[in-house]
Amino acid sequence: MKRRVYLDTCCVIYLIEDVSGFSAPTRTRLALNPDVILCVSPLVRLEVLVKPLSEGNRELANDYDDFLRAQQWLPLDDAVFESALQLRVTHRLKTPDSLHLATAHRYGCAEFWTNDNRLLDVTPGMAVNILAIP
Repeated sequence: MKRRVYLDTCCVIYLIEDVSGFSAPTRTRLALNPDVILCVSPLVRLEVLVKPLSEGNRELANDYDDFLRAQQWLPLDDAVFESALQLRVTHRLKTPDSLHLATAHRYGCAEFWTNDNRLLDVTPGMAVNILAIP
């Protein structure tokens, strides 16, 4: 059975661009987990497109959009925002982090791949540091 994995924005960047020290471990983790369904949200798209569009890099923006279209899309609804609010209040998370985690939880993702160790304490067992040795 395939498990759903929500990708934090950093993971999408590491998969699409060549980021020294970050892309290879991210791609390795993905290769070691062929049974996953990768999930993203409109927030991931917003975050990854800021830099390429600001720099006029339409090719990179298209690469991101192509990748994102191929993944499972998870919408941000009122329940996600309510859960994100609770995460912000309880754990003092930044808005994007709370929205990403709330989205992953709302749609039953088994894991939340990130490189932010602070999020591991908020969702033990769900958040996975993609840079850690599998």
